[in-house]
Amino acid sequence: MNATPSQPHPAEWTETRSLLPSVERDLPAGRHQFHKEQMMVQIREDLRSTDGLRTNEHPRAAVEPRRRNPFLRRVILLPAMACALAGAVVGGLALTGGGDGTTSLATGPALTTRIGTADTQGAGQLLDHISLAAADTSEPTVRDDQFLYIASKVASTHPRTIDDKTTMVSQELHSRQVWESPDGKDGWLIEPGNTDEGGMTLAGPNPVSSAYNRLTQLPTDPKVLLRQIYKESDAVRDPEVPRDQAAFVAIGDLLVESYPPANLTAALYKAAAGIPGVVAVDDAVDAVGRHGVAIARLDEQSGQRTEWIFDKKTYAFLGERSVQVESNETYKKGMVPFTIAITRRAVVDEMKEVPGRVG
Repeated sequence: MNATPSQPHPAEWTETRSLLPSVERDLPAGRHQFHKEQMMVQIREDLRSTDGLRTNEHPRAAVEPRRRNPFLRRVILLPAMACALAGAVVGGLALTGGGDGTTSLATGPALTTRIGTADTQGAGQLLDHISLAAADTSEPTVRDDQFLYIASKVASTHPRTIDDKTTMVSQELHSRQVWESPDGKDGWLIEPGNTDEGGMTLAGPNPVSSAYNRLTQLPTDPKVLLRQIYKESDAVRDPEVPRDQAAFVAIGDLLVESYPPANLTAALYKAAAGIPGVVAVDDAVDAVGRHGVAIARLDEQSGQRTEWIFDKKTYAFLGERSVQVESNETYKKGMVPFTIAITRRAVVDEMKEVPGRVG
């Protein structure tokens, strides 16, 4: 087993030809409409699995009829529908257990934060420092029979409706553990509130595009990589999502939860510097309370700023969060719709093996 230092890693993606999120591993033509249909399936399935308590999950958690896929980023695909679902999508955040056997999670007051100051001129220099630090990170040797392990802490804020009264509540901070085979065809997820105690399989006949083997084949020329990101995000983004914002979120999803080579990670940061509207933020806090600096971009449509958080001294990637910097119909200024902190990355020999755990 090889434990490795913290470094940026891409998020889980389902099968596409390159960088895009999807709900199933094989997407037919008209995949955008397919995403919408899957969201409606989620609503129907979830409504049948509860006793009427209504909540709303963060856009990261999408549910398939038979197997959950918690990695679809609806912020790119379906922003209008995601807002319309506020108070209507029933997930694993109820105060009582769900009908699907998932572990219940408590809720509390809405997550809020101080909004850091954005520097429109400092992003390029900060990304240069971050890119150099990422390129200097040692890489493990990954065998085909091993698994990539990523542990994190996550929480979210969402509307909850009971008896026609809607309030903003936060899902309690909880752990999330992902195992993924290098070829991307096998994997496992354990996350209270989204899976039962034993977790759920992420296996499928086709490799996910965040698979380690696939990532080693992506272009590392920042300009070529950015062109590819734009092309692929254009293919699936909702027209209401600005093109530059979709590209920024796409890169962010490749930084949160996976295991890219160091040269690809460095290229992703350099590519991000080419997206208009990217800023540096003087202070940001990840899900476990670690302060850092951030690279961020504001979605002018929603008033929400996506922040990638880094250690102020080492520039190691800490996590990501979304911050409401302009109030909208759902979130007030200063609320945190979603936050994730990466706490451990390692290469392990077996599925469900936890680094450092004896027995």
